[in-house]
Amino acid sequence: MNTFLFDLDGTLLPLREEEFARIYFSGLSRRMIEAGYRKEDFMKALWTGIEAMRENDGRAVNEEVFWRAFPAALGGAREELEELFYDYYREEFFETKKSASPTPYAAKCVAALKEKGYRLVLATNPLFPPIATYQRIRWAGLEPEDFLLVTTIDNSRYCKPNLKYYEDILVKIGASPGDCIMVGNDVDEDMVARELGCETYLLLDCLINAKGAEIDSFRRGRITDLYDFILKLPGM
Repeated sequence: MNTFLFDLDGTLLPLREEEFARIYFSGLSRRMIEAGYRKEDFMKALWTGIEAMRENDGRAVNEEVFWRAFPAALGGAREELEELFYDYYREEFFETKKSASPTPYAAKCVAALKEKGYRLVLATNPLFPPIATYQRIRWAGLEPEDFLLVTTIDNSRYCKPNLKYYEDILVKIGASPGDCIMVGNDVDEDMVARELGCETYLLLDCLINAKGAEIDSFRRGRITDLYDFILKLPGM
């Protein structure tokens, strides 16, 4: 094992998911209402775009899939809608930071792994553009440059929990499943990497277990436990 794949939201960045969604969707909706769209129409179209990304078959990056599905469902021009989205990310997305509770152990874990020579990937579900993902990375006390790869809407062709999302990462970084350990807080979306042969570490601080699955078979603990685990690893 020489490569750590880290989830972001709820993992390196402890997050109250419902509060994040409330702030995010209300901020975006406000932009759309000001531009003349009905909130109900916008939200329906937005979920159409999100579902299109989640069902992406890999023939196009998630960004293209979203920007085909969303404007078509809403009845707007892509150029105008993209400008509204990116204005929001530049000017208001920081408001979602209120839902986060950054921990110093995120930076401690990453620093310890880098010192030991491990490769790091930020394997966050690629539903956001870099401008939004990089902000959240920095809220966690980290930098995008800490990672060999950061999965975002513009460089990924699949989403979690599709196993092809993880296979695509392995191809991009030239790794085999046995080289990797996936660290995340979502049983369904993150621990599925074990099916490929990756090791896993389930973080319990912001645990998501929507289906109530058995978790005793997973290596698991809080982020302080993860840090202790990392400290005991051999150097590369």
